Amino acid sequence: MGNLLHGERVRLRALEPEDLSLLYQWENDTESWSVSNTVTPFSRHILQQYLEQARDEDLWSAKQLRLMIDVPKSKVTIGSIDLFDFDPLNLRAGIGILIAEKEYRNKGYAAESLEILIRYARERIGLYQLYCSIPADNEPSLRLFKKQKFIQTGTQKNWIKNGNQWMDVLFFQLIL
Repeated sequence: MGNLLHGERVRLRALEPEDLSLLYQWENDTESWSVSNTVTPFSRHILQQYLEQARDEDLWSAKQLRLMIDVPKSKVTIGSIDLFDFDPLNLRAGIGILIAEKEYRNKGYAAESLEILIRYARERIGLYQLYCSIPADNEPSLRLFKKQKFIQTGTQKNWIKNGNQWMDVLFFQLIL
């Protein structure tokens, strides 16, 4: 079958120490803070510790897994995809994705990365379901997850504050 973490155009891989600069850039990009619930910048030191911890822990101990999204043909890392809040008893995890490099957005890379991680979660980890929360105005993410057969199962009214406005967050689930 080949490598579960490889697709036609993208490859998912573990974090490496060399990813520190990319993580520092992405985690401190205030444009994406509203979808990641980030309110303060991350220091290089904190991110270095995170990378060291990620090396030493697996999904079962850390309750999360972040994979980098590479485009081998271009030899570039364009983003990351995460499993978080892993619940081994109920076989579920949250899922999130960031295509940080803007020129790679809306070109199918996120969809392929999500397909790969869904397959990995089902076939290798044995998860029963994945879930995500998406701000109601994030049309690209809504399209992406709906395309992968995630079903909206709830709405969190006025859940996040963006500037002076309150926004709903939509909750989606995928039974694997």
